Amino acid sequence: ENHSFLPLRLLTANSWGQRQIFKDKQFYETLIFLKLIKRIKSHIFCWCKYFLFANFFQDVSKCMSLPMDIRLPPEFLKKLQLESENSPLCKPHSRMSRRASLSDIGFGKLETYVKLGKLGEGTYATVFKGRSKLTENLVALKEIRLEHEEGAPCTAIREVSLLKNLKHANIVTLHDIIHTDRCLTLVFEYLDSDLKQYLDNCGNLMSMHNVKIFMFQLLRGLSYCHKRKILHRDLKPQNLLINDKGELKLADFGLARAKSVPTKTYSNEVVTLWYRPPDVLLGSTEYSTPIDMWGVGCILYEMATGRPLFPGATVKEELHLIFRLIGTPTEETWPGISSNTEFRSYLFPQYRPQALLNHVPRLDTEGIDLLSALLLYDTRSRISSEAALRHPYFLSMGDNIHNLADSKTHNTHPLLRSHCKSPSGVLGVHRYYHPL
Repeated sequence: ENHSFLPLRLLTANSWGQRQIFKDKQFYETLIFLKLIKRIKSHIFCWCKYFLFANFFQDVSKCMSLPMDIRLPPEFLKKLQLESENSPLCKPHSRMSRRASLSDIGFGKLETYVKLGKLGEGTYATVFKGRSKLTENLVALKEIRLEHEEGAPCTAIREVSLLKNLKHANIVTLHDIIHTDRCLTLVFEYLDSDLKQYLDNCGNLMSMHNVKIFMFQLLRGLSYCHKRKILHRDLKPQNLLINDKGELKLADFGLARAKSVPTKTYSNEVVTLWYRPPDVLLGSTEYSTPIDMWGVGCILYEMATGRPLFPGATVKEELHLIFRLIGTPTEETWPGISSNTEFRSYLFPQYRPQALLNHVPRLDTEGIDLLSALLLYDTRSRISSEAALRHPYFLSMGDNIHNLADSKTHNTHPLLRSHCKSPSGVLGVHRYYHPL
C-alpha cells in the first residue's frame, strides 16, 4: 500500500474513552473538524454568557478617564503591593482584572458618593452636589430617571457616548457612571457656577477682559468638538460652566450629535430659541457646525451687553428680532432664501441692517468684526470655530495660547480680572484666575 498519509496516534481518551490509531485520512480529518467545532461552540457560549450578564454601564464606566489627582485608598495600594511581591513574574494585569480592581475601589457604585444638596431639576434628570469618598473631591451627580417601559432617555445615551470620548480642558469631564434599576447616575466634575449665574452676579456688567477670556475658552472647547464632527446644538450661558479658577467648560451634551455624513438630516427642534440660528428657525434640517457658531455670536453679545440678543417668545418673533437688527435676508446675503416656503409665508417687512457698533459700544473694532462674522445668514460664509480662534480679536492674549495641549491649562497669564460691577459700581467679590 502506498500511504500518502502517515498514521498518527491521537490521545482521545477524554472524548472517546480509548486511544486509537487512525489510518483513514478522511475519517481523521472529519474527527479533527468535529473537535474544532466543539471547541468553537464552547468559546461562543462563554462570550454570549459574558455579554448577556455583564453590566453594560459598569463596563462603559471603566472606559472613563479617572481624575488626574485621584488618591487611591491606602489599603488598596497595600493590597496591590502584596500581590506584586508574591507574584513570581511582574506581569501586567489583564483587562478583566483591572475592571475588577476598579470595582473593588468603588467606581461604578452609588455608595462611593455622598449627596450634599440639590443643584437643579429638569424633565428627565435631577442634579445634586456631591462628594467622592475616594478622592474627597466635589462632584456633580446627574440622576436620570429610568422608565420601566422606555428605559434611559436618548439624551442620556447621547451624552454618555459622546463625553466618554471628549477629553479637553474646556469640556466638562465625566468621571463615573452608576447604573441601578431605578436611575442612571452620571458623575461629573463639579464647577461652582455657570455663565448665566456669573452674569447675574456681575450685575450684567462683565469686564471686557473677562469677555475675551471666556470667549476664547468657549471657542477652544467647541473647536475640539467640531474637529471630531460633533455638534453641541444647545449652546447657551446655562450650559457653560465656570469654576473658581476661571475655567469655562462646555456641558450638557444631551442634544449633541456626531456628524459623520455631510448631507445627514437632523431634527430642527434643537437649541434654545434665543440662540437658534435663522436657518434652523426656518425649518432647515440639513446643518453642520455653523449651527453652533450662531449661538456663540449670541453669547458674545450677551457677555458684552449683559442682555440677550434675540429674546423672542415664538419662532416668528425670534425671526422678526433677527431681521430687524441684521436686515431682512436677500439673495445677496442669503443665497436661496427666496425659495424657502417658511420665509415667504411670514411676509416680513424689508428691514435694513443696523450697525452692530451702536448696539455693542463696549466691543472694540476687532470684537465687532468677529461678532459680524458669527452672525452671518449664509452658513457657508459664517466663521468656523478654528478660524474664530485665530481672529485678531484675540491677538492681545499672545501667541502661546494656541500651543496648549488639549488637556492642559496655563496659569502664567495675568490675573483674570473679575471687574463685575454692580449697579452701584462696586467691584464684585468673585476673583477668577485665567486658566490658560
